[in-house]
Amino acid sequence: MSAIANSPRDVGRMNANEDASGRNEGAFPHVAVLIPCYNEAATIREVVTDFRRELPSASIIVIDNNSADGTADVASAAGAETFRVRRQGKGHAVRAALQRVDADIYVLVDGDQTYEPRTVHALIEAILDGGADMAVARRVTRDAQAAYRPMHVFGNQLVARLIRTLFSTELTDILSGYRAFTREVVRCTPLVSRGFEIETELTVQTLGQDFVIVERDSPYYARPEGSVSKLRTVHDGVRVFWTIAWLFMAYKPLTFFGAIGLALGLAGVSLGILPLWEFAFGPTRSIRSLALAMGSGLLLLCALGFVLLGVVLTTLNNRFMAMASLFARGRLSETHWMRRRGRARASGESGKGAAPPSPAGHRSA
Repeated sequence: MSAIANSPRDVGRMNANEDASGRNEGAFPHVAVLIPCYNEAATIREVVTDFRRELPSASIIVIDNNSADGTADVASAAGAETFRVRRQGKGHAVRAALQRVDADIYVLVDGDQTYEPRTVHALIEAILDGGADMAVARRVTRDAQAAYRPMHVFGNQLVARLIRTLFSTELTDILSGYRAFTREVVRCTPLVSRGFEIETELTVQTLGQDFVIVERDSPYYARPEGSVSKLRTVHDGVRVFWTIAWLFMAYKPLTFFGAIGLALGLAGVSLGILPLWEFAFGPTRSIRSLALAMGSGLLLLCALGFVLLGVVLTTLNNRFMAMASLFARGRLSETHWMRRRGRARASGESGKGAAPPSPAGHRSA
């Protein structure tokens, strides 16, 4: 059975039908390899073939993002399932794939033949045996100049350092396009990115939802001859840093707005030193620097406003996170009930009279 739903509405029906057939009840979970592509005809055949060799039972799915070089035809000839996403951008392609494809474990990899397919076993093992929710391939290369475009090594290190500082993590390769993650990550992690910043958003959103992310070393190769990178260093770099900024504001509003309030407060105190000295120790005991006094008061009021805004947004954020957790728990309980009903039908039992458990897990009297 194809792993691709004809529409987003079909995903729920696919879960029930495929669970009834026992696909997800085996010893090994169903894996879907997602390969977003834009003009990768020169390399996609090898990528599909390599991952089919490593994961014979997995669904290999190529997301064609308006390629003009026949990428989809080459991928289909190599044995991959394909569908087209017309909205241009890697983020659009990845989001469409996660919305349409149903699996227990998702493997996301670029179609440019720069990643090592054999690493997929280490990524999946980290999820199955290591308790991780997401496993990222940490790129290791012997020739960084050949594998990376100019300034990309510096940019990757800067982004990683920023993420480690802001989100208290030990991750070192935030921008890796090769990673595996669970169905729960897909269901609980909102994504809105349109372009190459999708990897950054995937990482930060997963961290923000308190999922566990680990890294596994993986060889990283230069693009084969005839394959051209689609990255735009300045444009995509700006979007990555903007993504980090707004996600930091979304997940840690008190820290974000509190820092702004602290900066404004310090500026206000600095401006108010002279008027305060004039009022306390001046010969006339009056404020002669009226403009400085008014500026100081305005900055202090703004500082207080930013701090209060951070407090309010943090309270709302925590409330929405709690509601999202309960909602996700209910969806997982419903999925578990659907699987049990599917197994009952497959074994000849009626399955009637059973009711799905409530989100809180309480039994009815």
